[in-house]
Order: sequence, then C-alpha cells, then structure tokens
Amino acid sequence: MPSPHIAPHDDAPIPALAEHFQRVRGQTERLIQPLSAEDCQLQSMPDASPAKWHLAHVSWFFETFVLERFETDFKPFDAGFRVLFNSYYNGVGDKYPRPQRGLISRPSLQEVLDYRAQVNARVLNLLATTNKTLYRELAPLITLGLHHEQQHQELLLTDIKHALSFNPQGPAYARRWPLAGIHPQPVRWHGYAGGLVRHGFEAEQDGMFAFDNETPRHPAYIAPFELASRLVTNGEMMAFIADHGYQRPELWLSLGWDWVQAGQHRLPLYWLDHAHHKDYRHFTLQGLAAVDPNTPVCHLSYFEADAFARWAGARLPTEFEWELAARTLPASEGPAGNFVENAAYHPLPQQEPGHGAPTQMLGDVWEWTQSNYNPYPGYKPWEGLVGEYNGKFMCNQFVLRGGSCATPRSHIRASYRNFFPPDAQWQFSGLRLARDA
Repeated sequence: MPSPHIAPHDDAPIPALAEHFQRVRGQTERLIQPLSAEDCQLQSMPDASPAKWHLAHVSWFFETFVLERFETDFKPFDAGFRVLFNSYYNGVGDKYPRPQRGLISRPSLQEVLDYRAQVNARVLNLLATTNKTLYRELAPLITLGLHHEQQHQELLLTDIKHALSFNPQGPAYARRWPLAGIHPQPVRWHGYAGGLVRHGFEAEQDGMFAFDNETPRHPAYIAPFELASRLVTNGEMMAFIADHGYQRPELWLSLGWDWVQAGQHRLPLYWLDHAHHKDYRHFTLQGLAAVDPNTPVCHLSYFEADAFARWAGARLPTEFEWELAARTLPASEGPAGNFVENAAYHPLPQQEPGHGAPTQMLGDVWEWTQSNYNPYPGYKPWEGLVGEYNGKFMCNQFVLRGGSCATPRSHIRASYRNFFPPDAQWQFSGLRLARDA
C-alpha cells in the first residue's frame, strides 16, 4: 500500500512526531473524561457512533495501516477487532453494520482503553527503532492517522451531544456556560473582485498536510461577489421562523421542502418549541439553555441554510468564494477562532469588529457552501487502501468550510473541505451569506 502523498518528512525529527502522536491520542481520551461507561455505549442514530467505537476505531486505523505493515512479527491485539472497528474500508475486509454499533457491549470500555494503550506503545516503539529510509514511509501514514483521529474527536462530541439530547433530564457534558452578554455587530458586506485565482491546498500557506480531496491546486474563475462580515445568528433565525419560513415552499429547494414535510421540521435541531418566539430553549453540551439571539445559529441542514439565505435576499457562497475570502484574512500564527481547545463546546458571539475583513471564518460553526462535493480537476485519490478515505463519497454531498467549536485548531486550514449530505443537522453547521456584486 503506497503511502499518501503528504509533504516530505526528511527534516521532521522523529521525537517531534512521537510527541505529536501522544498529544493527539491523549486529547481523545481527555474528551471522554466527563462521560460514564454507559454514555460511551450510546448510539442515537445510524449516522452517529458510540464514543467507545470512536476510541477503538482510531486505534484500529493505526494497527491496520501502520503496525500491520511496518511492525516485525505483527500480531493483532484481538483478531476480531478487524471487523468490529472497520468503518468503510472495503479493501480491508468485512465490516460490522454501522447502524448496530451501539449493540457492541463487548469489548468493554476498559478493554478498548487497554487496546489504545497497547497500540500507542507499539507505534512509539516503532518510531523509536525506525531508520531514516523507513521513516519516510512511516511518517506520512502516522500523520494521516493523527488527522483522522482529530476528525473523530469532533465526531465524538457531535455524536454524544445527539445521544444525550434524548435524555429528558438534559444532562450536561460540560459545566462551564461560555456565553456572556455580547451585543451583535451589524452585518457589513465585503467585496471581492474575483477573477482567475489559484484554488486548493498550498503547502506554504496551509501547512505540511492535506487530504487528497484538497488537491490538486488549480485555477478557478470567480465572478465579483460580496460576503457577509459575520455568521448568521440565532436571532436572525428566530426572525425567519416568525416569518413562517418553515411553512413557505417558495423558499425551499424541492428536496428540501419534501424533507420539511416528511419530518415536520419547524425549528433547528435541538431547539424546543415555545409559544413565544423570544423564549426558545435548546439542548447544548452544557445541558438545556436559553437560545442566545447573538450567537451564531448552528445545527442547520443544507436545506435550512439555503432557505434562510433565499429568505434574506442573498445566497450561500461557493466554496471557491469562501476560500478566496479566507486567504485574505490578516496573517497570524495558526488559525484564530473558537475551537475545541477553548473548551466552550458551543459557538460564541462575534466579539470584535472585523477591521475590514470577515470575522469567525475559522471555528465556531462549519459554514455550508452551495458547492457540490466534487473532485477538483486532475484529482487522483491516494493509492491503496487509504484511497477509500475521501474520493468514494463524492456524490450527493455539499461542501462545508471553516471548522467549528468542536474542531481541533491544528486540524483546520483554508483549503480544508468538509462534506455532508444536505439533510445532515447534527454537526455544528451554520451559514454566512453571500451575494453577487
């Protein structure tokens, strides 16, 4: 199985990668500390997975793609895990049915943690004993595995939020409510001339790693456009609801209207219905709380985001427009924004003026774009088993950009392409308006 095409690691010291490995793996385990073993077993819908499964699957990834290939006299921790914790890699072999992952009561949570500990020790031993030639093959796969684990850190939070929301007691994952009284900033429109621009991953700007779906870098024509200075807020969504936005078919795509009717959707996910539009409550990772009108709205499907934009007399940006705007932000050391490291686990209101550029483009909520999740011109998936990572999902999905309050800061970049089907709501997904110039 050839390694992914990731930036060369000739000059990357082995101790630095080992330290990064331990830091990312440790963060995953810190995220489950507020959870009981019973919490970690819950699966609330087919699209979500139990926290215990996430813990095991990311270890399965390192065992299957790193240890099995590079470790002398490799032996699996448990041969049965190869099927239990395979997600969608058909080239690896059989998979346990995704909708039934919550039925896997054994191995126990402690056994999964023991599995993680053994995989950690074996990977670190492999790094400590490798030579430079082997390291050039090994390092890209470990780097891919760490970014894969960071994706599952976010999924762990979004999935447990969905599971806990079914408990009528409204249990809290976190105890610190992050919001303070913030007055909203007025919406301003930032204009962009567009033209023929280079688009996609660029190592000098985006770092040393990218998924294959961010490549190759290529020219794209963008017509002049304007982008809103901030994200759409809960208060603006309340106005949409009060104006009967969910009952007006002219605002919705045909499939979106079918989705509204079939599910009787009248509110964003986790909002509780209330006779008074100003008194909505919603479920958060801090438990039940009042909906703050100044906070970015989240947990919207693509259908809802598109309908709101149409109601507002605007539209969703394309992913090309979004990336162009993101690349004009003031330079800083790493992405600035509300990420999982803030431990807010919730979007935050815009706190500072934009100073001539859009705010909150990174962190807080994933921003729906109107772009279909398609391959870039000249795209080629990675060879071998890891080629199943992204390319085969390029159908019936839309692109989201920017990361969220549940995304690790070191995981995001301007070229990052997230993707979900248009009816998905359980991610921290919101929107920013765009319009033609």
